[in-house]
Amino acid sequence: MQKIKTVLTAFGFSAALLVTAPVFADGHLEKAIEARKAVMSLYSFNLGQLGAMAKGNVAYDAAAASAAAGNLAALAALDQGALWPKGSDAAAMPDKTRAKAEIWSTYPEVNGKSKALAEASVAMAKVAGDGLPALQAAIGDVGKTCGGCHKPFRVPK
Repeated sequence: MQKIKTVLTAFGFSAALLVTAPVFADGHLEKAIEARKAVMSLYSFNLGQLGAMAKGNVAYDAAAASAAAGNLAALAALDQGALWPKGSDAAAMPDKTRAKAEIWSTYPEVNGKSKALAEASVAMAKVAGDGLPALQAAIGDVGKTCGGCHKPFRVPK
């Protein structure tokens, strides 16, 4: 069931990108950017807790690891389509976002990356509370999915 939900979420992301653009024609692009930055901050916050444990910078805590990994999985399952309206890219809105315009012209690729993040997050959530070695084994796949989207679809600082 979770796998089906993950796939549907990923497909919903790209489908929503296609249908939400007209909704934002009245100037709400900045709100969409703010909201997606908030989601990314939540990803970072939770992944930061897990990364600190995985690296040994913070003592491993099974309950905290499970909570943070569960949060990541929940975030990855969100329908984020409304957060990514066409025209909310770095070229169109300089100093507001680092998103490249290629996001909107490569839906199948972006969709695949969204699906990969959802799947890796769910996999990590299943094992994060099972001990430090389990967390360490799973966190790398989540990190790869983040970089797999940020590197091709985000303007460097």
